[in-house]
Amino acid sequence: MRAVRAVRFGGPEVLVPADVPEPVAGPGQVLVDVAAIDTIFLETQLRSGWGGDYFPLEPPYVPGGGIAGTVRAVGAGVDAAAWVGRRVVASTRVTGGYAERAVADAAGLTPVPDGLAFTDAAALVHDGVTAFALMGATGPKPAETVLVVGASGGMGTLLVQLARAAGAHVVGTARGARKAALVRELGAHAVIDTSAPDWAGRARDALGPAGADVVFDGVGGEVGAAAFALVADGGRFSAHGAPTGGFAAIDPAAAERRGVRLLGIDDVRLAAETHTGLAGQALAQAADGRLRPVIGGVFPLERAADAHTAIENRTLLGKVVLTV
Repeated sequence: MRAVRAVRFGGPEVLVPADVPEPVAGPGQVLVDVAAIDTIFLETQLRSGWGGDYFPLEPPYVPGGGIAGTVRAVGAGVDAAAWVGRRVVASTRVTGGYAERAVADAAGLTPVPDGLAFTDAAALVHDGVTAFALMGATGPKPAETVLVVGASGGMGTLLVQLARAAGAHVVGTARGARKAALVRELGAHAVIDTSAPDWAGRARDALGPAGADVVFDGVGGEVGAAAFALVADGGRFSAHGAPTGGFAAIDPAAAERRGVRLLGIDDVRLAAETHTGLAGQALAQAADGRLRPVIGGVFPLERAADAHTAIENRTLLGKVVLTV
């Protein structure tokens, strides 16, 4: 079986195609013929050696935590008649996804609706679930103001659409005219270019003097810290992204003084049943046209190194997906 392994920690070049033993479904598991694989920024960070305290990986390993494909076989205790031949998405947690076939827990499978492409389904395995979880945790209401920081990325593009559908006034941030045009097309009422030195002031003008009722920070670092100043007193601030190398450093005491509720990545660590339910919602909305996963690049499995390069260069819009 062909797969891609990270043979050591380092740059994208450490992702090397290889022949590996085919996995076998154990009790409560299924074997999936993989058609498309989600890629997220976290995988590039783990490949570089970051995050060992949270994700204890030891090269060589097969990256990839989100797949879409067809169930090929089942392990003991799994209803073969119910699953074999079904189109599904699944989380393999952190490893095992960059391969022609992968094993996943049967309890975490979500059927893919007829007519929805595997690439679109894979693009929602992580970001679709997390976006729905964040919307549920922050609860934007009609006429509230929402700021989406990093609105042109895989997660941000979904949050813009979901917040707009909830009736909120949506302001997004992006870098450059091409990304700003996409965010506006997806429904943002205003878009702020964070490459401008006074972007925070412009965002304040777009949000109004009170600031944002909800801030979704998918960038972290200094940009995320600046975004915290834009949340309204009594608002909600979600620091869920760290592509800059770290989450926004927010003083909990400062948030408490202003009545701001802080949410972090721990608030979207979901039980398997919850994950499956939210994945079903995301896939259903994509299938009926209410939610559009934006895929900026599709690479064959054996070019996983090129996919990681594209993610790290931040040149593409939305998601990057691998195909088998």
